[in-house]
Amino acid sequence: MTKLLRPAPLPPERAGRLRPVNRPRPGAPAGALSRLRLLAWPLYFLALLWYLRAYGLPYANDVVFCWLIGALLAAAVHSGHGPRGFLLVLRDWVPVMAAVWAYSLLRGYGAHTPWAPHWRPQLRADELLGFGETWTVRLQYGLYTPGSPRWYDYAAVTVYLSHFFVVFVVLAVLWRRRHDRFRRLLTCYLALTFAGFATYLLYPADPPWLTAQEGNMPALTRVVSDVLVQSGLPRAGSIFENGSRFANDVAAMPSLHSAYPAMLLFFFWPTATRRMRVVLVAYPLAMAFTLVYGAEHFIVDIFAGWAYAAAVVYGLRWLRERRHARLRAAVPGVPAGSGAPAAPGNPAVGVGRADWAGDRQAREARRVPASGEVHEVHETHGDHGIGEVGEVRDAGGGEADGRAAAGRP
Repeated sequence: MTKLLRPAPLPPERAGRLRPVNRPRPGAPAGALSRLRLLAWPLYFLALLWYLRAYGLPYANDVVFCWLIGALLAAAVHSGHGPRGFLLVLRDWVPVMAAVWAYSLLRGYGAHTPWAPHWRPQLRADELLGFGETWTVRLQYGLYTPGSPRWYDYAAVTVYLSHFFVVFVVLAVLWRRRHDRFRRLLTCYLALTFAGFATYLLYPADPPWLTAQEGNMPALTRVVSDVLVQSGLPRAGSIFENGSRFANDVAAMPSLHSAYPAMLLFFFWPTATRRMRVVLVAYPLAMAFTLVYGAEHFIVDIFAGWAYAAAVVYGLRWLRERRHARLRAAVPGVPAGSGAPAAPGNPAVGVGRADWAGDRQAREARRVPASGEVHEVHETHGDHGIGEVGEVRDAGGGEADGRAAAGRP
């Protein structure tokens, strides 16, 4: 974790990021500050182990957020950041926690709609996909034995619980390593979350386990809850999200459990390695199996979650590309969508799809460089900002590779 959360080398122009504080405070003994910093992670993990033993596994959003913010603060101390590091952690993460808490509260109120929840269309669609029988019934009657969980039942519980922390951990790593991608993934996450909430209001839907309880399906078991009860694994309660006002049993269409893994797949796919692509594909499929097998969602709920994720990720990418096309068009000597050489005296700007600093570069592009040298712009075409900043060469053969912007030599 320390390796993932250490600060990446950054160009001096970037603002709003953590920077190491290497000078000890006046009057402090030599090396004292460094020794104190070494205690940050041990103290954090000791506190986490105590919490796990006293209260159980945290799975509620607010609890996960608190420990995640604590990890970022520990990383800031361990890396030698001053008070500014604490302020940046709180500035970027407290609003995120507030937004997720607001969603949870609104989601609970969304359970009280004036129209009845839907179950028949999802059931009929699943029966069609299962050739007369739903796959939830097929899987549970063929694989699950109440009272005797198998290894794959525990695996399903692990996959299901990952929904509550995987996206936040990925966001935390991006916040420390690539703040530009953190902002884009956070935008996708919030847009997808509140799009799901709007659908819960307009189309309340019963999950399979509730449909079975109402007598509209054969008897089913909530596998995840049943296995957790049998295992005796303690689970920590929520700090803020307590009470029935946060519960919504008819928030099944779309499935955000399936939407978040699909969002990660669509977001990271263009620049992911071959091995990482295997993980990106396996995670949504494992979550889909868990949700169907555990009677948490119909198959069509999962398909809807995937569709919502694709619409959000690719829709936001399209909007960004349109914005950057306008920025390129506003730069003299650099035609929109072209890598043509700039006219003498005009700056080279590598806005393109490498938009982690698109706005800043567009502003810099309006300034005339003192050297007046001729530059060429070579754009790379990666993901919506996931690709690297374009390589810029001057007439004398000098090179400023965009890899430096990502902190690589």
